[in-house]
Amino acid sequence: MQVEVCAFSIESCLNAQQAGATRIELCGGLYEGGTTPSYGLIKRAREVTTLQLYVMIRPRGGDFCYDDEEFLVMKQDIELAKELGADGVVFGLLLPTGEVDEVRTAELVALAKPLQVTFHRAFDVAQEPFEALEAVIRTGAVRILTSGQENSALDGAELLTQLAKKAAGRIDLMAGSGVNVMNAVRLAQTGVQALHLTGKAARKGQMIYQKEGVSMASVLPTDEYEIIYSDALKIRSVVEAVNDKKDNY
Repeated sequence: MQVEVCAFSIESCLNAQQAGATRIELCGGLYEGGTTPSYGLIKRAREVTTLQLYVMIRPRGGDFCYDDEEFLVMKQDIELAKELGADGVVFGLLLPTGEVDEVRTAELVALAKPLQVTFHRAFDVAQEPFEALEAVIRTGAVRILTSGQENSALDGAELLTQLAKKAAGRIDLMAGSGVNVMNAVRLAQTGVQALHLTGKAARKGQMIYQKEGVSMASVLPTDEYEIIYSDALKIRSVVEAVNDKKDNY
């Protein structure tokens, strides 16, 4: 059972490696659910880790229906990820009607080669999951990250099981959203090939002086003097849980 860690910092990448994860999904834009990371973050992550490194290709937060300029940015970011030594990229495109944007997804998959592609949780807001599954398979992507079209993978476990049966080995499925040591084995039993988690933890930053009443991102429900990171112990507990119980799925 592969374990992928969604990392937003070098600290989190190193923690993922220390904890025995299989792969890193490298992202920027923590509070937007993940956007394309910076040049410097990709470059340094490749320098300091030996894990598989998949780079998020998402030009903005919000929905997954992109205009021509955004699509061009995605192409250029894929080229950059290739230049910097990534092993794969992660993206998802939908049509306004909720179907997978199969034509443009396939174009990006072809552009990314020889890098592999994960189609991310845009899948979870697609209109019909089994049609979306077939569409993603046709694009040539190797993996789908999904919570089973629910807010958490545990809530979507029934659909995950159905998708795994329908996929029948034609594409890997990776369960993500709310994955932790308490539900990892249950999710592995759905038939997915991988689990995806952040292993999120928080600590106070280094600022002693904290200016009251001033926010850099006032629309976000967050403490801007707080550091969010991936906790190695939380990741390791999931890795050990699914390895210890591997005979049960």
